[in-house]
Amino acid sequence: MRGRVYNMTMIKPQTLKGFRDFLPLEARKRQYVINALKKVFEQYGFEQLETPVLEYDEILTGKYGDEGEQLMYRFEDHGKRKVAMRYDQTVPLARVVAQYQNELAFPFKRYQIQPVWRAENTQKGRYREFLQCDIDTVGVDSPLADAEIIATALAGYKELGFKNFKILLNDRKVFENLPTHAIITIDKLKKIGKEGVVKELVNKNLFESETEALQMLQELLDRKPTERIMQIFEELEKLGVDQSFLEFSPTLARGLSYYTGMIFETETSDYPHGSLCSGGRYDELIGMFANKQIPAAGLAVGLDRTIEAMEALKLFPTDLSLSATKVLVTIFTKELKSNSLKLCSQLRANNINAEIYLGEIKEKNPLEKQLKYADQKNIPYIVIIGPNEAEKNIFLLKDMKKRTQNELSLADLLQTMQ
Repeated sequence: MRGRVYNMTMIKPQTLKGFRDFLPLEARKRQYVINALKKVFEQYGFEQLETPVLEYDEILTGKYGDEGEQLMYRFEDHGKRKVAMRYDQTVPLARVVAQYQNELAFPFKRYQIQPVWRAENTQKGRYREFLQCDIDTVGVDSPLADAEIIATALAGYKELGFKNFKILLNDRKVFENLPTHAIITIDKLKKIGKEGVVKELVNKNLFESETEALQMLQELLDRKPTERIMQIFEELEKLGVDQSFLEFSPTLARGLSYYTGMIFETETSDYPHGSLCSGGRYDELIGMFANKQIPAAGLAVGLDRTIEAMEALKLFPTDLSLSATKVLVTIFTKELKSNSLKLCSQLRANNINAEIYLGEIKEKNPLEKQLKYADQKNIPYIVIIGPNEAEKNIFLLKDMKKRTQNELSLADLLQTMQ
């Protein structure tokens, strides 16, 4: 019988533009940040929620403004249903609250750490698939709830090691009587400057002259904090938040159209590539699904941008470069293989991450490949059980970083590895 003929055309291994693989070191860094943020979120009483990748198209459309509509991944599935991929985690949260409102305890405080998808023009810190870390408080409208969201963001970035950063606050009510397109342009002030904003406002026929547009912009820059923002600052002070991390920013607009009150962004001059974390109050969005107004406030962490900032500022612990495997147990000969397997099992039973070498063992110089393997994986320790060690019932422990070695009993080895 003839064998099956396979097409042996070489396929170029590559990822889609805007999508990424995460090799072990990058994956460890991501998990480090996630764990730190989860710790802070749970300290503040937020509980975990997960939602599906796909939602019905009608759930997501009309919630993100014109720009958001263009960036959504939308298609028809095999059942001819119109669906869209999760663009953020706030709208799915709104759907969850409306769908399960009789099962949830209010105020409902949740955190959610899942990927979202946007058809962005890719650039530094901006991808088409990225992980968002959100927290939201649903069901209460109070300055304290707003302040707690901001306090949680501040605590999270302190936990990650950031020192030089600001949380910029504003109130969407500052923009009352201004058209949406004008607000979007004003939000570009830091990127294009006063002159650029004024010209764009006139070019979009939002103002008749540059003088009129400049006067409006200057009046906005001179605005004082609203009463609500002052109340939030007071609550933050009561919570013990260092006010030097906070700043009122009357031109901060936030691009999403569903914000109704307090809005904020977290940025650092040490990494001037956009906001690390942002959010605000949105009291009308959930009502679209629940047929009644349900107040809410929250934030979204830009995880990828935060990680890039941490790398630039060298905020990751140095031991993250080490393999998750703490010790490689080598195999000296086929005859001593059972000794190595037994030790590996004992190490794991004592909650020590241990790995047995699975590659080919050479008769001459059996440790050469194994030492190279440990080096490539950045495994900090290896254990050797040669004929002499087996006879004496001891283990040779090599520290790969210090290039030192010691002969240890099993008890001493386990104690050293703990």
